[in-house]
Amino acid sequence: MNAMALLLWIATVLLDTVGQLAFKAAASHDAGGSHLAHWRHMLGRPWIWLGGVCYVFEFLAWIAFLSLVPLNRGVLLGSINIVVIMLAGRLLFRERLTRLRVAGILLVTLGVAVVGMAS
Repeated sequence: MNAMALLLWIATVLLDTVGQLAFKAAASHDAGGSHLAHWRHMLGRPWIWLGGVCYVFEFLAWIAFLSLVPLNRGVLLGSINIVVIMLAGRLLFRERLTRLRVAGILLVTLGVAVVGMAS
């Protein structure tokens, strides 16, 4: 993988992670009342807008990344997002990581490493 592809891959992982965390932060605070009130409250929070902006830029970075690597390799490398988001959720939102989830994280990480090493 060339330097530009690596940079774009890192950008997609970071943008996807920040976007997911921002959406979680926007949805975490319950405004009470009806579902409409909850949605109105979320739309007024900057987190939801940060998540949307991250997804727009992640989409652009992803398309650029896929233009540089084969699709089968790009999609497999993109699955590292699952690991990064789970770990960030643990750190920032104190979400539980069970043994089974940790095993999944290790398997996904191993798979991404194997695909990343293949040329």
